[in-house]
Amino acid sequence: MKHELVARLHESFEKIVQKEESTGAEFWFARDLQGLLGYARWENFLGVIQKAGTACQTSGHEAADHFLGITKMVSLGSGARREVEDFALTRYACYLIAQNGDSSKAPIAFAQTYFAVQTRKQELIEQRIAERERLKARHKLTLSEKALSQAIFERLHESESFARIRSKGDQALFGGHTTQDMKSLLKVPAGRPLADFLPTITIKAKDFANEITNFNIRKDDLCTEPAIASEHVKSSKAVRKALTDRGIVPEQLPPAEDVKKVERRLVAEEKKLGGKRSARALPQAEEEP
Repeated sequence: MKHELVARLHESFEKIVQKEESTGAEFWFARDLQGLLGYARWENFLGVIQKAGTACQTSGHEAADHFLGITKMVSLGSGARREVEDFALTRYACYLIAQNGDSSKAPIAFAQTYFAVQTRKQELIEQRIAERERLKARHKLTLSEKALSQAIFERLHESESFARIRSKGDQALFGGHTTQDMKSLLKVPAGRPLADFLPTITIKAKDFANEITNFNIRKDDLCTEPAIASEHVKSSKAVRKALTDRGIVPEQLPPAEDVKKVERRLVAEEKKLGGKRSARALPQAEEEP
């Protein structure tokens, strides 16, 4: 495909992108795409759309989420207007249409690459957002653990109790599995905190249990280790129940990538882009037993 044709097709595809006003989500109208992909007759292009919809369903996605049937008014040569069938297509839908089109057509060959690249870009953006969310959750957990440690120290005037209380909370959250059990299960390297290898939802679960315990320590003026430990176990069990009631079993979730590696990757990517560092460095967590 000549460079000039590629440049022209790229410009044409960019021009027909639509944006949903409230969310900014991108979509394409099928009838706009029809002409760019070299299909003169709507009936022929509709057959490709239907094949793409079947492929979407087969891949485990809900076709209606990606191929939204609509009607719109078009002008006829006589000046009259009539309703025609159309579809609002997601990027993924466009990709599937291109994959099911006639690849001997130059526009189809271009679209196959164009939408594959665009879809991959979106996947990378979503991945980076998820990684930042996990980094943020890990930072928040460290802060709530420090607050819990401080509250315990203020009442017991010693620091050893915090590790024992946290361990009992972990055992309650993970259905009887101790912190060390979970480290072994997730193959956490020696000397590293368990939370650095937990998925975001479990990190947030531990943080929420800490917040409940911190609140109730002050509300009920708990001043002994057994009372504080009992409260933290209750908090952790309550959070566990909220998860398991929704089919989420904390000890059965797979390990996540080392959060320190995630942080280094995000910082390195931002340096390449010449931007300021926004991936927050993790505060030092207290060592786990």
